[in-house]
Order: sequence, then structure tokens, then C-alpha cells
Amino acid sequence: MKILQIKGYGDIKSNLSFSEIEKPTISDNQVLIEVYAASINPIDYKIVEGALKQMRKLTFPAPIGFDVSGVVIKKGNNVNHLNVGDEIYSRVPSDSPGTFSEFIAINADVVCLKPSNLDFIESSSLPLVGLTTIQSFNKANLKSGDKVLIHAGSGGIGTFAIQYAKSKGAYVYTTTSTKNVNWVKELGADRVIDYKTENYLDIVKDVNIVFDTLGGNYTEDAFKVIKDCGKVISIAGAIDDESAKELGLNGLIRFFLRLKSKKITKQANSKSAYYKFILMTPNGNQLNDIKSLVEAEKVKPIIDKTFPFSETIDALVYQKSGRAKGKIVVKMK
Repeated sequence: MKILQIKGYGDIKSNLSFSEIEKPTISDNQVLIEVYAASINPIDYKIVEGALKQMRKLTFPAPIGFDVSGVVIKKGNNVNHLNVGDEIYSRVPSDSPGTFSEFIAINADVVCLKPSNLDFIESSSLPLVGLTTIQSFNKANLKSGDKVLIHAGSGGIGTFAIQYAKSKGAYVYTTTSTKNVNWVKELGADRVIDYKTENYLDIVKDVNIVFDTLGGNYTEDAFKVIKDCGKVISIAGAIDDESAKELGLNGLIRFFLRLKSKKITKQANSKSAYYKFILMTPNGNQLNDIKSLVEAEKVKPIIDKTFPFSETIDALVYQKSGRAKGKIVVKMK
């Protein structure tokens, strides 16, 4: 079967190539999926570039890709909630063989029937962004009436997060560029801030939650806009000590991470605020929650562009460009 693999750390085009390998076999707790679509996420190209070596080093050739939709063609003896022929979607674990492949073996507990009102391309766009959003807002204890700032509202996570927060009754601020303002408003955001003409720090005040998708100065500045005892949930900022322990990082690495996040810790303490770095984990039950939201038409997938399997490397380069409005998907079949 054909699969895209990482050959080494560095430039995207130079360190990815297609290979032919044997079709995977499955254990009693797995299903074999014929892949119909797989979506691109920023974490994909960051892994190739070596940005996540601190958390998990690769052995080359290494797989790539986490989001998938397809059809079950074989199931293990212990799998009861899925059947051969089922149309599914999943965010696969980090140790899985990669979704940019014609077939993939996945532990059944992270696999869910895809939303009945979506096709394979649309379904494959949802797992990572949906699970990241749900797990972030669960950690923040999002509730109706909360005021929330979501950065990068036109991105893959931003487009889902806006819809999800509105479905929970929150008031949503978001940031985007001039050309995307009206489009992002249509997703339901209450106040869309054009970062090319407006400074969100002058507009956003006393929010309950900041969902930081950008990192850097945006993480530090989050504490300027949250209320006392507010919550900053980040998927791009410094790794806090609690998260470092959850990731199983050793004591020396955690020590350096504490030094790196010292400024954020100080700012959080000044507001009696809660700061948490989130690294999403696969979860079949939460995928079922996303399925319900989609079928109830409370959330819809936002697709920017679709590439054929043969152009997956170009799709990753396009993802890195930052021009996408919503998700980029690779069509396998």
C-alpha cells in the first residue's frame, strides 16, 4: 500500500516521501480502515520541522497524519461497537501509523461513526479541531453567559471553536484579518476584531476565558484581558508544569520549561488566574459528542481546499502558509 512518511527533520518538501509498505494487520482491539480522506493540521508540518522533538522524538521513517475518515474493512475479535462496512472518523493516537496512507489500523476505542449528514471529506476535517476545542473548554469549565476570546477565528480550530462556544451560550470575541471579518461573523461570533485595523487589547475586557491558539506574546497578553480568577487555555504557549508531568517529560526538561514559563506564571498569579497548556488526546466518546452537534446542525465543518493524495506534500506547504480559511483535506478515494 502507498503511504507518506517522514524521512528526517527539517524542510517539509525535502523530508517527506511516498513509500510502498505492507497493508497493516490488526489486533483483537483494532479495526482496519480503508482511508477515504485525511485532513491536515499545523501539528503535521511542525513534527516534520522538529518543533516537537522535546516531547516525542521520531524513529525514521516515521508516519504522519492524525485525522481520518473511511470505511471499516476488518475488525478485531473484541470490537463490538463497529462493523465491517461502517463509515467512520477518528483522531488517531500519536503512535499510530499515520493517516496519509491507503489503509490504517486503529484502536477501536478512538473510532466513531461519522456524522450521518457529512461526507468523508467533511468528516475528516473535524476530529483534531473538535477534540482540541472540547477538551480546552472542558478544562476551562465553559458555561452559558461566559465571555470568551478566541484568537485566529478563520483558522481550523478557530472556526470550530466559535461555533462550539456559541452552542454553549457564550459571548464570543474573535480576531481575524480584514478580508475574513464578514465570513467569520457568519460563524456566529458576537464581536469580530479586524487585527489589521483594530487592537484587540483595546476592545476585549474582563473575559472569563481566553482560548490561545497563537502562543508567543498572545499568551502573555491574555492576562491583560481576562478578569480576576479567569482562565487561559493555550494550545501554542508555554507548557505548564502540570501538563509537562502529564506528558511524561523528565525532571530536567520540566525544570527548563518552568524557567521558560516563569513570566506567564507570574502574570497568572497576579490575576489569581488559571493557565493550562492543552495537548489533545484521542477520545471516541467526545467524537460521538461532535457527531451529535453536527447532526443537530449546531456545528458545521469549514473546508478551505482539497488536495489529491499525490499532492499531500503541497497541502502541508499550503497549511504552513497560514492562508487557509478552515481546514485543508487530502482526498484519498
